[in-house]
Amino acid sequence: MKIAVAGGTGLAGRLVVQALEARGQTAVVLSRSRGVDLLGGNGLEEALAGADAVIDVSNVTTMSRSVSVDFFERAGRNLVGAAQQAGVRHLVTLSVVGVDRVKNPYYSGKVRQEEIVRGAAVPWTILRATQFHEFAGQLLSSVPGPLAVVPSGRIQPIAVREVADALAEIALEAPQSMAPELAGPRVETLAGMARQLMAAGGARRRPVLPLYFPGGMSNGGLLPTETGPRGTLTFTGWLEQQSFAPQS
Repeated sequence: MKIAVAGGTGLAGRLVVQALEARGQTAVVLSRSRGVDLLGGNGLEEALAGADAVIDVSNVTTMSRSVSVDFFERAGRNLVGAAQQAGVRHLVTLSVVGVDRVKNPYYSGKVRQEEIVRGAAVPWTILRATQFHEFAGQLLSSVPGPLAVVPSGRIQPIAVREVADALAEIALEAPQSMAPELAGPRVETLAGMARQLMAAGGARRRPVLPLYFPGGMSNGGLLPTETGPRGTLTFTGWLEQQSFAPQS
């Protein structure tokens, strides 16, 4: 099968491409570096010619609601339109567990992305996965100052590679609308993850201050609410696999 990967040069996208190729499939990367612009639509029609399926792991790094909604609105509409035109038989989209329960500016864009996919004429599957193990580091890098202020909530983090493998498998199957939620093997606190990451040398050492965050993040909104597949690599196991650069 020929399977296009939107965002195929990103953290998850590179691993999705590897997972597809390991299964003997032909992966086509949709990214600006490959001459495909999701936001403008340039190059999409040509890249999707003859594609059997599309896996969308495109992303934008922002905490601005307007930026997130604009990105996923434009990218989603362009991708859906081009996929329909090309006769794609399966659109697989990666989303986030709790995206419809947790009030977060970035999640507003993901909710809009899901709405576009659900309204598409292309048969689709949405996979909601829990946060990646990298989430703790992303939180800490966004918090300056002498204290590491993190939400007091719990999450069930998962390895990116396990999500990539799941997406590759789903793309080879029949469309199923909402796939069962995918989560990691163990529930962690964000504060505990932050402390472990610092101890392993993956973030600057400083006191961790867990604070209640309104909007659902501190109330378990990021945890799966249904049974479904679970990854095997714990956050501790993931840390042991990393080679962190010295922190200043």
